[in-house]
Amino acid sequence: MQLSRPLRAALAGTLAAAVLPLAASANAAARGEEPSPSGAGDAVKRPKSLVIGVDGATFAAFDKAKMPRVKSLMAGGMTATGNLYANPMAPTSSGPGWSTIATGVWPDKHKVVDNSFDGARPDLYPDYATRLETADPTLDTLVVGTWAPLRDTVFGPAVDTRLGGVGDADTTATAVSRLKTTDVEAAFVHLDEVDGAGHTYGTAHRAYLDALAKADTEIGRILDAVTSRATYADEDWQIVVTADHGHLPNGGHGGNSPSERQTFVIAKGAGFTPGSVRHDVKVTDIAPTVLAHFGVAADPAWQLDGKAVGTLAPDAFDALRPALDTRVDELALPASLKGWTTTPPSGWTIDNSAMPAGGVTEWRGWSFATDEFWSNTDLGQGRETNVRARDVFAVADSDEWDDRSHGVGPFDSTLTSPVFPVSGGAPATVSYATTYKVDGPQTGDVHISFDGGPRQLLRSYGADRNAYEKLTVAVPPGATTARLHFHYTGTNSAFWTIDQVGLTP
Repeated sequence: MQLSRPLRAALAGTLAAAVLPLAASANAAARGEEPSPSGAGDAVKRPKSLVIGVDGATFAAFDKAKMPRVKSLMAGGMTATGNLYANPMAPTSSGPGWSTIATGVWPDKHKVVDNSFDGARPDLYPDYATRLETADPTLDTLVVGTWAPLRDTVFGPAVDTRLGGVGDADTTATAVSRLKTTDVEAAFVHLDEVDGAGHTYGTAHRAYLDALAKADTEIGRILDAVTSRATYADEDWQIVVTADHGHLPNGGHGGNSPSERQTFVIAKGAGFTPGSVRHDVKVTDIAPTVLAHFGVAADPAWQLDGKAVGTLAPDAFDALRPALDTRVDELALPASLKGWTTTPPSGWTIDNSAMPAGGVTEWRGWSFATDEFWSNTDLGQGRETNVRARDVFAVADSDEWDDRSHGVGPFDSTLTSPVFPVSGGAPATVSYATTYKVDGPQTGDVHISFDGGPRQLLRSYGADRNAYEKLTVAVPPGATTARLHFHYTGTNSAFWTIDQVGLTP
């Protein structure tokens, strides 16, 4: 027999004294925080989550719009901008966008590639509210949305309450009422009318900025409903604002332009430094971040692409961001955009001894770049699918390099890692994020060498691959160090990206 919501709530309240201290410790651990000392009489705050999605909100337009409540959130928390995919993974549309945010995986996993939701795999990649209900059925989950597919399809039937609104004012009123009068614990609120203004007018029109300002007022009412709760002082609220896609200046979305692909995560609450700006956070991180707030750790078997923000750590490539250069040969990019370098981080080396002279300067051999720079060099060639890289990543791009005259011979470059410690005779795991795309003659090989010895082949790519790799390697007895070598060749073919490289004993 399934217990009613009131009875479940009563039972939960009866057990709270025993359960909440454990939940608080789990929450702190999931966020990478130290738990409060026990036995000191500390009051345990109940975790609460509110995610507000503003359909079609273009972050680049925020500076021109009157958005005091959103900008106050940014000042009080974290702001991160990042790019979505584009075709051939999926268009920049609402179905794929909201599904990515809700599930924590990219469209090549959840399989939502348009607004029909045909082929969707919620059985494999359910929304985060469904995962919360599975972990703890006593949690009160809520979805309020103006766009019907968001509340009826993106979020599944396990969610306790799914409500609609005839417009954003109605949606806001419903959300405010529920947040004020119920003990909701995880809420998602969807506002839709900014997207309508984007379609009708485009981001360059005053009507679009007015729609952003109206959404800001509605967000303010929703936030006020949270802070006016009688129990607010005893609650630990995590607030997130995000969007499913952007818009073109003259209206519309679905394509691969920077204004359509750019999205954002604004987050306030425990663990988010006021006024902080990050470059490594993706919209796929929202779902695991909410889960972590409730002490629900992501099971590796779920194969989430996102990670709880508190667990993210920069890698060696990310440290290059302050030293990135503006364009040299890529004249289609903005002159002020900094986003590439061929100087590796400390301990890493690049061997270009087999590279012909000439070619596009930015891509002569392995380079390090941001997505904003690299993926916009030439649209529609698959670079927009490099969604699993974060911040600065390594890239070998024989196609772009070949766009200027060069000496005889193919692109041929090897990227070598610093020394990693290993334990002789024990297995080790090599891990990295990669996007490998084939469009002509090319090779992509991963080698490992121990204690400066000969290189051994670990993985050879012969087909497109977009994944987080984990390769198990047998370490020879007596070995104490290892290096990784990424060797790429290409004759006006495609590219290979590498990021988040690790080797764990």
